[in-house]
Amino acid sequence: MKKTTIKQLTCARIPTEFGEFKLCLYSNNQDDKEHLALVMGDVDGQENVLARVHSECFTGDVLGSRRCDCGEQLNRAMARIAAEGQGVVLYLRQEGRGIGLLSKLRAYNLQDEGYDTVEANLMLGHQADERDYTVAALIFQDLNVKSLRLLTNNPAKIEGLEALGIKIASRVPLQPAITADNADYLLTKVKRMRHMLKLNGHVNGVQGRVLFKGGKGGEERKRPFVTLSYAQSLDGSITARQGQPLTVSGRPAMTMTHKLRAEHDAILVGIGTVLADDPSLTVRLVNGRDPQPIILDSQLRFPLHARMLNNPRPPWIAATAPVEAARQQALEAAGAQILTIPPNGDGQIDLAALLAYLAGRGIESVMVEGGAQVITSFLAARLVDRLVITVAPMLVGGLNAVGNLAQLNGNGFPRLQEPHYEWMGQDMVLSGNVVWPIKGDG
Repeated sequence: MKKTTIKQLTCARIPTEFGEFKLCLYSNNQDDKEHLALVMGDVDGQENVLARVHSECFTGDVLGSRRCDCGEQLNRAMARIAAEGQGVVLYLRQEGRGIGLLSKLRAYNLQDEGYDTVEANLMLGHQADERDYTVAALIFQDLNVKSLRLLTNNPAKIEGLEALGIKIASRVPLQPAITADNADYLLTKVKRMRHMLKLNGHVNGVQGRVLFKGGKGGEERKRPFVTLSYAQSLDGSITARQGQPLTVSGRPAMTMTHKLRAEHDAILVGIGTVLADDPSLTVRLVNGRDPQPIILDSQLRFPLHARMLNNPRPPWIAATAPVEAARQQALEAAGAQILTIPPNGDGQIDLAALLAYLAGRGIESVMVEGGAQVITSFLAARLVDRLVITVAPMLVGGLNAVGNLAQLNGNGFPRLQEPHYEWMGQDMVLSGNVVWPIKGDG
């Protein structure tokens, strides 16, 4: 087989939402595909250049398919490079890990029948991964890049480039958002293709129980993984007036919320939400299981006519002792379970104690939906692991989702690690894992 050669045909300025890049098109003598280099800044002769070798994915890159993490990885790579002001994204025309779009779509059909992504490729007569990185190595050499910090989760990509003489100074991970649509796919990449992803403990895309310090001796106790999810306006409002319901997000974002509900063991709201909205807290817009409804209701104000009492899974109502015996008996007769949880110093339900109790009942993940006081309380108690916020393009000027977190001010405020955003209809959904400042750090 003749030696592979490439030729840079032309370059052009490409302004993007992440910043201005230079796009260079290459031909080669091995296939009829046009491979691309997206370059920001001066990389000629540079060491430790931030780079991504990205294989074409029409469904993910162009259509925004949620079956994979490709489009997300491309966008994150461009954003990371733009933040540094220098770097390279190689866009290789190797659709479907090299098997082509036709076989990839056929593989998707096999995956819908229950086969994983590797099994589907093998059943179609392909290898699990048929990509070759020779052209990528030649393009890096043409750009005179001396060494890379490679944005990848795939050790085979590092090994392939190093075997071709490309120096990889370090690996920069690209942790994807885990959803109901891509969880099995990502798990297969970890188990069968050695991808370096943080999926340990994840159940249907949601992490299972985590450990936290508590008790007199600082002993470790288990609590569920907590996802905080809510919809707000551009100005941070979740309703116009307290106690009055307001539909903020559109249908696509609401569908995403129902998918998220189906991924959790339980869903938690405050009694204010029940009194204002009379929600069912079930999964209706997608196929999926209903989570266990949990209501924070320290004074047992839960109405006996609430729709939730007709759910397949009646609510668990968390209250603080003492409770009115007649009221408790009436709610239990209607199907509810009353959970007596000790109060905190403010006389409210101790959220850490509640989560420890839920862990003992086999609840591994909880989705917290509100209202404002509940959202603020979970944040103030540092009991949120993941945040999913839908932002609707409207101004309300009403009740903000998050109240005063001044009690955290001395130690800094929580931040999102590797935040991810995507458009769902006219709404923007922002998500990420919550990183808490170390107490005592300024």
